[in-house]
Amino acid sequence: MKYYRLKKQTDFQKLFHSGKRHHSSSLTMIVKPAPRMTMGISVGKKHGKAVQRNRIKRLLREAFRAAQEQMQGQYAVVLVPKVAEEYSFHTYLAHLTQMIKKGNL
Repeated sequence: MKYYRLKKQTDFQKLFHSGKRHHSSSLTMIVKPAPRMTMGISVGKKHGKAVQRNRIKRLLREAFRAAQEQMQGQYAVVLVPKVAEEYSFHTYLAHLTQMIKKGNL
């Protein structure tokens, strides 16, 4: 299933204020029902320089692409990673699938 990317600051703010949050040890997922599947990533400067932040974004995009097939319905999603020593695709994928199952998404 194809998803669209959230790009506008107003779309992010709407989700941050009115979305439902799901937490894991490596990231926070903010979800709200939407007319089509959209996803955005918010990585702050506390995660490191641009190269490190871009790597985190690539890992999260790929993990979301693999995990979204388990989602029932259309949602707007923002992924916010937590600061860690090491960032892993398999960790993100496992935590995303766990949050999808737990949140009945």
